[in-house]
Amino acid sequence: MTPGSTDSLQRAPDAPSLPDTPLRFILHFVARYRWAYLALVLFETGHSVCGIMIPYALNFIVKGVAGASGHSMDMVDAMRGPLLLFIAFSAGELLFGRMAGGIHIRLGPRQRQNVTRSVYHYLQYHSHRYFSNNFAGALAHRISETAMGVTQTLWSVITEFWPVAIVFGVSIVLLFQAHVELGLFVGAWSFFFIAISYALARRCQPHALGAAAARSETTGKLVDSVTNLTSARLFARLDHERGLLAQAQTHELRAVRKSNGYNERVRWFQFTAAALLKVGVLYYALTLWGKGEIGVGDFVMAVSLSLLIINEARNLSRRFLEFFEYLGNVANGVQTIVRSHELVDRPVAVSPAIQRGEIEFRDLEFGYHAERKVFDKLNVRIPAGQRVGLVGFSGSGKSSFVSLILRLYDAQRGGILIDGVDVREMRQDALHAQLSLIPQDPSLFHRSLMDNIRYGRLDASDDEVIDAAKKAHAHDFIMQIREQYQSMVGERGVKLSGGQRQRIAIARVILKNAPILILDEATSSLDTVTEKAIQDTLDEVMLGKTVLVVAHRLSTIAHLDRILVFDNGRIIEDGSHAELLARRGAYHRLWHKQSGGFLPERPFADGDPMSEASPPGFGEDSRGKKPAVEPAG
Repeated sequence: MTPGSTDSLQRAPDAPSLPDTPLRFILHFVARYRWAYLALVLFETGHSVCGIMIPYALNFIVKGVAGASGHSMDMVDAMRGPLLLFIAFSAGELLFGRMAGGIHIRLGPRQRQNVTRSVYHYLQYHSHRYFSNNFAGALAHRISETAMGVTQTLWSVITEFWPVAIVFGVSIVLLFQAHVELGLFVGAWSFFFIAISYALARRCQPHALGAAAARSETTGKLVDSVTNLTSARLFARLDHERGLLAQAQTHELRAVRKSNGYNERVRWFQFTAAALLKVGVLYYALTLWGKGEIGVGDFVMAVSLSLLIINEARNLSRRFLEFFEYLGNVANGVQTIVRSHELVDRPVAVSPAIQRGEIEFRDLEFGYHAERKVFDKLNVRIPAGQRVGLVGFSGSGKSSFVSLILRLYDAQRGGILIDGVDVREMRQDALHAQLSLIPQDPSLFHRSLMDNIRYGRLDASDDEVIDAAKKAHAHDFIMQIREQYQSMVGERGVKLSGGQRQRIAIARVILKNAPILILDEATSSLDTVTEKAIQDTLDEVMLGKTVLVVAHRLSTIAHLDRILVFDNGRIIEDGSHAELLARRGAYHRLWHKQSGGFLPERPFADGDPMSEASPPGFGEDSRGKKPAVEPAG
């Protein structure tokens, strides 16, 4: 939880302190531009007051015309005061309105960008698990809707509800001056109309929220489908994807129809009530005039004001419904994004420089779910500068081992120490700045090749970027592209082949030059010749670094200093390639059972290594002893 925060959310220390309720969230952003909003309220007040006072000035003019005995320019000159008043109110309505509009057009875009930046900033600190459970497209859509919802909600209050409140208030005061009972009649109608409209609109809010959530879900699925359009085409599943989109839209349509249907019922009430007021005020004003209780001027003013109130009241139905829709969009985004961060830096987190790169797992217990552990009291030490291969079938724990070092997840018990410092005591930025990862399927930004490689070190010169590309054997293919290093790679790098993307990712890591290097099937997408050339480059890059290599092709790790064999979250063998072959245990059998240089996807039949029913002596050395998980030195 951020120091000084007023709610129960656990926040990353560098994350913005955003409130987790829609109203407080909106007020948080109002505070940043409080003076601009205050000026906007004042100008809107002036605009509305001048507009509603025009019938008041017209009242004096009508009284003068009605009292004239004939046509005379002298009478026109005598009404100079009311005319000037009429002109002043008309000019005020124009000037105040445009001044408010000037603030509006400048403040609106800035506020939307401000909200977008803050919400995105907060989103950045969510965990790997959070992003695994949410569509990227849906999150982007919700950020956009939240930013738009904040500005639209504020405009509804300041430029619509506030002016309506002024119109109602001033009109009723003027009607009281014309006739008390007329003022009471319109005032009572206004009070009950607003109260009932508000209550009905509040009941619309859950439907609006459901419609907003359905729209975000449809957008997320659409983005997911577009991102994987090549796969859909190659599997001849275009019809299937259209069907899934139609299914999502059907769900969205039901939610939207439910919301719109309720909104329409509310409009029926409000339009009917407005029509009754129109007829009632006109008849009542005529009755009062017929009895001689009001004059012609007051009659004209009363009818004009009543028609103005009715017009605003009919628009009020739309405004209330839109207001709660906007508020629903904000609530949807806040509830989805402004949640507790799973992994946060501690208040006293440090940013140590990793000098040696020693890694130690100490009594570590970890599971993605509480009921099932992946690691149970795992102990292993990787000395500084050691190159270690990680071997095992899918699900054996290799990826979890790497993910914990990267601190994509936190262990439930025990710890992971780098140079003697628990990773939970480090700032995540400091940790990640000193780790390099080359994944099996690297993702590139839709930016230039130069920008993608330079992402490893933003202050690198062009020559340093090109040198890294040469070492990664990417320079030659880059120079064959029309725009060379300025070429855009497409979303996630789709304009490049898998091997080309891999070489760009390797160049990026070479440029970063971090003391700890993790390779996850880093050369699996390359042809044999390029793989051999890059493997030689990687061997150079590995010098002086602590290296972890996840591999299914055992030949790529045979030359490393040490190999860890994983099975069901346990390290069952530990040693060099030669030592493990000599031990004639699990690794020996894997080496001889691999097909085409790769491990099989599933464990062997019972009785073979990596199965639950392993034969006696499985994983033991020639003396019947279990190999040390933490060898000396």
